[in-house]
Amino acid sequence: MSCLFNSLHFFIPSMSPLQIRHKICDYLQQNKPVIDGIETSVLLSLENGSAEQYVRRMRSPSTWGGAIEIQAACNIWRTSIIVQNRRGRENSDIEFLPVKGVAQSTVAVRWTGGHYEPVA
Repeated sequence: MSCLFNSLHFFIPSMSPLQIRHKICDYLQQNKPVIDGIETSVLLSLENGSAEQYVRRMRSPSTWGGAIEIQAACNIWRTSIIVQNRRGRENSDIEFLPVKGVAQSTVAVRWTGGHYEPVA
């Protein structure tokens, strides 16, 4: 299972990492907004194939999640997700916010360039 979904499970303990993955994939498959001003299906098709292919690959437990899935999670759970970027000498925070509405909570994950970890 991808470390991103395991990290999200830390904050959403009522769902398994696989359930979180599938909820995010369902959201993407329904073409719900990820970024203002661009259709989600168009965004997904930019990732080497069609939106359907993207979602099919993302449903596989061995596929890593990334920024698109983080943004979808923000929108689904109305939360702000702060990604602490800790690659090499780079130390910056990237804040993902719901596209619509106000975040009702804030969580953080650490990104090392190849791995996500929840920040308690």
